[in-house]
Amino acid sequence: MRHTLKYFFSFGLLSLSLAQAQDTVPKNDLPQKKKIVGEIPVAPKTAEAKPSTVKDTIVPVKKDRYGVRVGVDLYKLTRGLYDSNYKGIELVGDYRLTKKYFLAAELGSENKTTEDDRLNTTTKGTYLKAGFDYNFYDNWLDMENIISIGLRGGFSTFSQELNSYKVYNPNQYWGELPWKDSGEKYSGLSAGWIEVVAGVKVKVYNNIFVGFSLRMNTLLYDKKPSGNFENLYIPGFNRTYAGNFGAGFNYTVTYFVPLYKKIVKPKEEKEIKKSK
Repeated sequence: MRHTLKYFFSFGLLSLSLAQAQDTVPKNDLPQKKKIVGEIPVAPKTAEAKPSTVKDTIVPVKKDRYGVRVGVDLYKLTRGLYDSNYKGIELVGDYRLTKKYFLAAELGSENKTTEDDRLNTTTKGTYLKAGFDYNFYDNWLDMENIISIGLRGGFSTFSQELNSYKVYNPNQYWGELPWKDSGEKYSGLSAGWIEVVAGVKVKVYNNIFVGFSLRMNTLLYDKKPSGNFENLYIPGFNRTYAGNFGAGFNYTVTYFVPLYKKIVKPKEEKEIKKSK
């Protein structure tokens, strides 16, 4: 009987110890609940995304300058320093009409002595050329350079003086005949032509531009002297040795006088308006 009570007493103590041990086990160590098939998973809560803020960017306003450019042809101005048979000056100018088009003109005076195989003549006169230039160069930022092609109509009034001449001798046995002085003058002469101009103007400092142009001329008419010779040189047109065609060039320095400005709209804005 004594052994039986001792056995039940030991069994009770063991059961009490196991119960206390289960209570001290952390919840994380307990077996997890099995996931039921078909249960809808719930996404964990996350912090709401804050709307992104876009900073406004200020686009600088670009403005094109409009005004008058005036200057002089350095080639004609300095030619008299090394050519004793020439004196002349040419004033050049243009006015910016639109973004691409410029009204242009040249006004000049020339005194040129020309010596041919049989004639020596002096031409004195003035001329005016007027037309337009088209600038097909797209400038960057605030650049104002010009690469242009244009058209001019030219008109000149002048006089011719026959200084000396040589009579043609068909009989070469006695050699060439000597030159004869004349001094005969012919005034009231005129000529008209058109010319195609291709040129470049580069801004070198502030409002100062340096330019260069090539010109191809076609003579429309010219009033010739009443004597037995033709106009060997026409002011503004140059020599007439090639018949009705001529060529020339100038090298200019000009100063730009700004009058007003126009705002240049961005290309993107123009494209949106066109699409609408």
